[in-house]
Amino acid sequence: MGYWGGYYPPYVSVAEKKAKAAKKLKQLKKKNPGIKPVSIEGSAIASSWWGKSWNQNLERYADYSNRIGRGRSYVRHGAVLDLQIDSGKVEALVQGTRAKPYFVTVKIKAINEKIWQEIKTACGGKLDSLQELLEGKFPEAFSNIFMEQGTGLFPSPKEIEFSCSCPDSAYMCKHVAATLYGIGTRLDEDPSLFFKLRKVRMKDLVTEAVEDKTRKLLEKAKKKTERIIVESDLADMFGIDMEEPVVPIKKSSKVTKKSVKKKKSPVRVPEKTKAKSATGKSGKKTAAKQAVPKKKLNLYLIRL
Repeated sequence: MGYWGGYYPPYVSVAEKKAKAAKKLKQLKKKNPGIKPVSIEGSAIASSWWGKSWNQNLERYADYSNRIGRGRSYVRHGAVLDLQIDSGKVEALVQGTRAKPYFVTVKIKAINEKIWQEIKTACGGKLDSLQELLEGKFPEAFSNIFMEQGTGLFPSPKEIEFSCSCPDSAYMCKHVAATLYGIGTRLDEDPSLFFKLRKVRMKDLVTEAVEDKTRKLLEKAKKKTERIIVESDLADMFGIDMEEPVVPIKKSSKVTKKSVKKKKSPVRVPEKTKAKSATGKSGKKTAAKQAVPKKKLNLYLIRL
């Protein structure tokens, strides 16, 4: 029994908590190989721009600042056994004091359409690629736009709802706090999940930039086409042949005498000619004369 009749749970070391979580995770993987635990390497909970910004956004609100810290030790010692991010929803299994892990649900509203349109307009034609966006490699001005409190990409407390199966009656229990930090860690692995969570397309932020590049490429192609047309006109005007690229000739396969003989079509000889060539001495010459087409003979007579 604790002070004033309250109950204080026995102290459990960090090593014991890690061992307990690892043991439970091993059991869960046998039943469900697709679970995705949150694992942290080093002391930092998040290291990427998106992961850090997610955590900073939660910590700057007074509603969360005094409570979210309860989840740091939980997420660090591997208590978040599974964390799945879907469109506007996060589901997690968090190991607590009891043997069975607690089930946590976090629901996040989509970005306001007006705010999203303003962000897209601000980014129009200035972000070079999706890769740079996901890696957080953009000007500081964009960072300020994305992190703007209330009008940026990140959700405010009024846009977040959560629940936990634990008996803790606190506004934000340790399991929910650990899940929220776990989201930041997961964004280190895949920043695109942030846009999925907020129900927007990350491609919209670079669409205008891509269109601008495409337009420039088309302009270059047009200039090249005009140059080719001018060269063609010069060739016609001065009666000269412009230098053309040499087309390589394919090597033909070897042709044998036998294959030539087989491919050579036989000359048809009329029956009367055959009879004369069989009996007369000048059979070959007669056959040759008879084999000449009539059209060629007529042309020859006209010339005479």
